[in-house]
Amino acid sequence: MTRALHFAYGCYAWLALLAIVIPLCVVLSVLPGVDRRRRVARGAARLYFLAIGSPVRVDGSAIEPHFPCVVVANHSSYLDGIILTAALPAGFTYLIKHEMSRVPLAGFVLRRLGSAFVARDDVHDRHRTARALHSLATRGSALGFFPEGTFDGTPGLKPFHLGAFSAAARAKLPVVPIVIYGARRKLPSGALLPRPGSLRVHICDAVRPRPAGATAHTLMAETRRTMLACLDEPDLAREPAYMPE
Repeated sequence: MTRALHFAYGCYAWLALLAIVIPLCVVLSVLPGVDRRRRVARGAARLYFLAIGSPVRVDGSAIEPHFPCVVVANHSSYLDGIILTAALPAGFTYLIKHEMSRVPLAGFVLRRLGSAFVARDDVHDRHRTARALHSLATRGSALGFFPEGTFDGTPGLKPFHLGAFSAAARAKLPVVPIVIYGARRKLPSGALLPRPGSLRVHICDAVRPRPAGATAHTLMAETRRTMLACLDEPDLAREPAYMPE
């Protein structure tokens, strides 16, 4: 495909996103109930990827709606959150870095969907968020995380933060590793325009706390091994076992 066609596709992808997100904001502003808003957002995300010719294909294990678990996924693109919204059941509460709350439109949508925001450089905020997530987990909520916390142009799985695995270990919830394929190529770090390309989400078998008990570190290590076995990118962690939050 020529550079001109790539440019035209990228412009169309952003226009399609605006055409879907602006009406979505209107609906979310008046629709009562976070569960209803999440179902509408899931439908909008699926519609967006269908409109740009990249419907999200999901394979692997199944996740039932409102299944109490902690989902963790690799992070390589700004599209990752929309991809998970399209791929997973609508009942998930996602942990999002605080900077996203200030992004026009996106911040409003995330707040209306009940996302949890955390400032990773603020120790007090991390502790407050950890307490809130522990409360959600012990009530059997379905939680979604990007444990790498950020992404850049370097392919590979970065060291994990511990928060997702601490919540799972304390609440004795299974951790469901998810691998997203195609997002880095479709909208890589530093790129302004999305590119054509397919998207796939692979749901791995759940990593369950053992009867004898599992620490957050062991849950994280086993989850990381599972994801690296499926991910076609290198391990960028110097210490593969864990990286404290």
